[in-house]
Amino acid sequence: MNALQIAVADGVTIAKRNALKIRRAPDLLGGVVMLPIVFVLLFTYVFGSMISLPGMSYGEYLLPGIFVMTIVSSAQITGYTLTQDLQKGIFDRFRTLPMSPSAVLTGQTVSDVIMNLTSIVTMALVGLLVGWRIHSSPWEAALGFLMLVLFAYAFSWVTATVALALRTPEVFNNVATIMSFPLVFLSNAFVDSTRLPGPLKLIAEWNPVSTLVQAARELFGNTSPAIPPPSAWPLQHAVPVSFLWSVALLALFVPLATRLYKRAVSQ
Repeated sequence: MNALQIAVADGVTIAKRNALKIRRAPDLLGGVVMLPIVFVLLFTYVFGSMISLPGMSYGEYLLPGIFVMTIVSSAQITGYTLTQDLQKGIFDRFRTLPMSPSAVLTGQTVSDVIMNLTSIVTMALVGLLVGWRIHSSPWEAALGFLMLVLFAYAFSWVTATVALALRTPEVFNNVATIMSFPLVFLSNAFVDSTRLPGPLKLIAEWNPVSTLVQAARELFGNTSPAIPPPSAWPLQHAVPVSFLWSVALLALFVPLATRLYKRAVSQ
């Protein structure tokens, strides 16, 4: 077997290990799923009557934002699991095995894709119950879900990098929360970004979360001709820009996380 085949095989083995951990610790998956369900019900039934949109219901406008909020929150589990393994000495055991250095990170992020898929499917089912509908073609809808999964995978490498730089679960949780909340709430996930004041509007328009939410709304057909189209360039080209964001995050953080992992296991 060549180096690439060995790395892939080792990554699959680690992914299976982490998948078993999820099955034996359902509280991890439960937390990721329950919080977005609460947000869906809260915004749809409590705030939905106070937020009106021309030509569409707030529930249909909201669900793509909930999808993105879910995958950003789920990505924190990648970093938290890595800091726990580092603290418990799991990395030291891996260091003694003849395995690829990138396998641990690849296996962790791939296994988290399973968690993200479960969360997205749950959100879609809950959304259908509260009135969300897909108004686009099956191919566009499939591309929308694929775009969400790709960004989830790319963002998990971001949290893996932060976790390996911080190394302790408590510090990582604090930093990840500080990092994720502005990404989600300074965006168009819950309200139209054009309603935000000047500087916040500019941040929201160039936020990758806003671009992904806009791409999901377009691909799921959750838009209305009565709502003015976005004026910012990333939101006008949301689908290709979202794909470029995912590629850019992978290109930057995969080698950076791998380097930090090698440094962590060498100490």
